[in-house]
Amino acid sequence: MKNRNRIIFAIIVLLVIMSAYLAAFGLDLDRYIISPYRDEIKLGLDLSGGVYVVLEAVTDLTGAELDEKISQAKAIIEQRVDGLGVAEPNITVENGNRIRIELAGLTNPQDAIELIGKTALLQFRELKDGTIILTGKNVQDSQVTYNERNEIGVSLEFDGEGAAAFAEATGRLLKEPEEIDRIIEIVLDGDVISAPIVSAEIRDGKSFISGGFTIESASNLANLIKAGALPIEMREVEVSAIGPTLGLESLEKSIFAGIIGLAAIFVFMILFYKIPGLVADVALTIYILIVLGIIIQLKANLTLPGIAGLILSIGMAVDSNVVIFERIKEELRVGKTVRTAVDAGFKKGMTTIVDANVTTLIAGAVLFYFGTGTIKGFAVTLLIGLFTSLFTAIVITRILLKIAVKMEITKDPKMFGLTGVNK
Repeated sequence: MKNRNRIIFAIIVLLVIMSAYLAAFGLDLDRYIISPYRDEIKLGLDLSGGVYVVLEAVTDLTGAELDEKISQAKAIIEQRVDGLGVAEPNITVENGNRIRIELAGLTNPQDAIELIGKTALLQFRELKDGTIILTGKNVQDSQVTYNERNEIGVSLEFDGEGAAAFAEATGRLLKEPEEIDRIIEIVLDGDVISAPIVSAEIRDGKSFISGGFTIESASNLANLIKAGALPIEMREVEVSAIGPTLGLESLEKSIFAGIIGLAAIFVFMILFYKIPGLVADVALTIYILIVLGIIIQLKANLTLPGIAGLILSIGMAVDSNVVIFERIKEELRVGKTVRTAVDAGFKKGMTTIVDANVTTLIAGAVLFYFGTGTIKGFAVTLLIGLFTSLFTAIVITRILLKIAVKMEITKDPKMFGLTGVNK
């Protein structure tokens, strides 16, 4: 039985070491590739670099009306961001009247700021009296294309209402004797971007915007028009761009600090608690692998505050082990056998562990629900870490410690961190 338990314990330790190696360095066997965790974890804005913009609604609307407009604006902004080709953007509503857009890894932040911040109010209006013929809401589609003179521009296709209005206006303006009175201005956000002269009645509901575009500017305009106008005016209240070099430096420092901290914890647990400390180190390694695996599966962005939440949850996991081991030492002091002391230590320490973690879980849930941006990132990793720490402390540490006891390496209480007591 002792040999069997020793084999089981050795296999578990070996599997944990192998898993930690694969998580750190990965494996490449040509047809079978295991990527290291670092390549799989999605980094947040502060680590990968990029841009974030906070837009605030300029309106007197409140309650359900404001919520509806903000929801519509968020959906439109998401369409605009899709046009930028940014992978996994983070777009959230803050305080009911603000929209926060985080675009990690973006290489040209200024273009994103200009595109996101625009209200994209498109109007077709008569030059002579400013009568509005139709607006961007009547546009069904917009594409970058070339006209018959090989000019880059944006082709538009109107809905039924827009096509009818455009046909009526072009037919009427075509009869104007003066050329200047036949001009239809195409206005975007108050700026005239094109002013074609009506030379024929357009009945097919299609139009073409020209005006010295480049491929990039025409593509941006097409995306803006296709997404539509924001339902309410939004103003930029906060804009920040983070360079990828700064983010990478922060990540490397965080990883280095984490390694130093973990090494210190591992050494402390072994020196202070001996056999239980070794078991705790194995369980803590399993805990880290599980937490990072969950973050990868959830495709959550790892941010600097998120790393802080992860480190804090590691502290909570160690604290749970410390509570249990101290209870075990108390049982050993009154003369109980090692096996009995371990069972009693887990049983008596459970209430303290659950109470401590539940209060922190409540705090984490509140931060997640009411927090925004990096605060929410901190809350996510903290909550994942706390649930996992409960599992590792209650289940994994207990299983491993019971196997270690059954191995009967020693029955000396000193090997369980107890001093001043003989066997």
